[in-house]
Amino acid sequence: MENDITTSGEKIELYGETFDTTDSIDVPELMIDQIIGQEHAVEVVKKAASQRRHVMMIGSPGTGKSLLAKAMAELLPKEELQDILAYPNPEDNNNPKIRLVPAGKGREIVMAHKMEAQKKVQSRNMLMMILVFGIIIYSFYVGQLLWGIIAAIMILLLTRQFMPKEEQMIPKMIVSNYQKEHASFIDATGTHAGALLGDVRHDPFQSGGLETPAHDRVESGDIHKSHKGVLFIDEINTLNLESQQSLLTALQEKEYPITGQSERSSGALVKTEPVPCDFIMVAAGNLDAMEKMHPALRSRIKGYGYELFMRESMLDTPENRKNLVRFVAQEVMRDGHIPPFDKGAVDEVIREAQRRAGRKGHLTLKLRDLGGLIRVAGDIAQSEEVTTVTEKHVLAAKKMARSIEQQLADNYLERKKDYQLFKKKGGAVGRVNGLAVMGGDSGIVLPIMAEVTPAQSSSEGRVIATGMLKDIAKEAVQNVSAVIKNITGKNVINHDIHIQFIGTYEGVEGDSASISIATAVISAIEGIPIDQSVAMTGSLSVRGDVLPIGGVTYKIEAAAQAGIKKVIIPKSNEDDVLIEEAYRDKIEIIPVTTIVEVIEHSFVGPEKNRIVEKLQNLANFKLNLDLPDVVPV
Repeated sequence: MENDITTSGEKIELYGETFDTTDSIDVPELMIDQIIGQEHAVEVVKKAASQRRHVMMIGSPGTGKSLLAKAMAELLPKEELQDILAYPNPEDNNNPKIRLVPAGKGREIVMAHKMEAQKKVQSRNMLMMILVFGIIIYSFYVGQLLWGIIAAIMILLLTRQFMPKEEQMIPKMIVSNYQKEHASFIDATGTHAGALLGDVRHDPFQSGGLETPAHDRVESGDIHKSHKGVLFIDEINTLNLESQQSLLTALQEKEYPITGQSERSSGALVKTEPVPCDFIMVAAGNLDAMEKMHPALRSRIKGYGYELFMRESMLDTPENRKNLVRFVAQEVMRDGHIPPFDKGAVDEVIREAQRRAGRKGHLTLKLRDLGGLIRVAGDIAQSEEVTTVTEKHVLAAKKMARSIEQQLADNYLERKKDYQLFKKKGGAVGRVNGLAVMGGDSGIVLPIMAEVTPAQSSSEGRVIATGMLKDIAKEAVQNVSAVIKNITGKNVINHDIHIQFIGTYEGVEGDSASISIATAVISAIEGIPIDQSVAMTGSLSVRGDVLPIGGVTYKIEAAAQAGIKKVIIPKSNEDDVLIEEAYRDKIEIIPVTTIVEVIEHSFVGPEKNRIVEKLQNLANFKLNLDLPDVVPV
């Protein structure tokens, strides 16, 4: 069996040796060696583990942040692990004592105390039974049996009430590392203050000899359970500021007393001695996590650790393809319920990694989503009761494992077809089929219409855009209006330009519809129809250059699925196109560099040549803008 994959006619080696299924591929034992594409992050984590430094990881979901944190725990020395015990304090019941012992010793200490307490209880019970029977026997001989029984019962009750309880002196193990192979890894994502910082249970019985000892009500928090280990908090910005401040104190002091988190609980009266919490903190989140993060907490991590930005893609090289083959083998092994993948199935997974990267010559590193595709393909093969996952199973999984956004996009497309919200044939003035992305991995057709009317304002005309436009989209419209004024050569000051984005119920963001807007408006001003079998996407500079955009592959597939015959894209995105085999013969891709080329390929009718010649004579759209002098404040 050949061990290569054909891309653009060139054979590239996939794996160092021939393999029939992923079962024959060795998977590294250590988790740190299983991480793919984040070489810089792996190097930093190794250094942080050896020097006990904190780490903050910022990046998109699914790029391996939690896996790196778990791998860090494996690298920490096991010999340093400790158990933490809470002891009663005879001098102050509400201030339990804390003691540290080597890992595993805490269990022995608690068991020894329990056995000693049990022996004392048994001895005391034996003495009490002898005393009770003695009283009953004596009362029987003196003829006062009833009073003897009453006396025995009273003695038992008083003894139960006032005799010291041996179990109250048994220490409580609040952190146990018994028989652990690695340092603790605690995922504290989304925990409330009590679970994170520790808490004291409420005791409704505060008197009468029924109360629970204070030390027995102490519950350790995640910061204490991760002592000598790793505390991982994803979406760090979701923690309230009070918890972040307490977390900062724990990081600085490496110890934090446990007290009741609710002021209305009797546990609020209890406060232990400082409990050790010498952990390595791994904070994670998206880019917005840094905005709501406590500045002092971030400064502490930055000053005593590392900050990492997780990569979203890696170069498409033979070595990285080998790593992706190993990734498939790892996912199959971790799942444990799906069959191994053959070479054809692995090749299709790698092709999907190319598509999802959205960049020429790159492979995606959003491996959680890719792992989901692998599991769905495995489930399909499992349902067919076959022993190997093949290419057809992966192709079927790509259809079955569509994201919510893709399903919504398909529904939008069907609805727009039913109600003819966009056209696929003929020509129309001021109407163009734009393209957009929903959710990052789903393309939709975005009909755009333009109309030019006399200005309602006596001073000057306006550009009016509707369709729930967001900030970047609004700015794109303004940029396009500058190009239009220069291109048409007409005085549009006395006219209002209306731009409508049809069916945009969720709003529009981004500037990838810029060339669509410009084409629609120029068509409306000049009265020249646009070919409705053409769709387009691309950003536009104020000088008329077509600039690159994102999600070009998904946009082209959406156009092909809608029945459109041609699609115009930026020339700079040409190498980013990796559409599915099923769409390749359905649509023609036209790369362009300027708005002149866009109009040349989209306008129809006898007036087309006139506007194209006019545009070509405008000296490459150099704008003559009278800019005011910049005066410093």
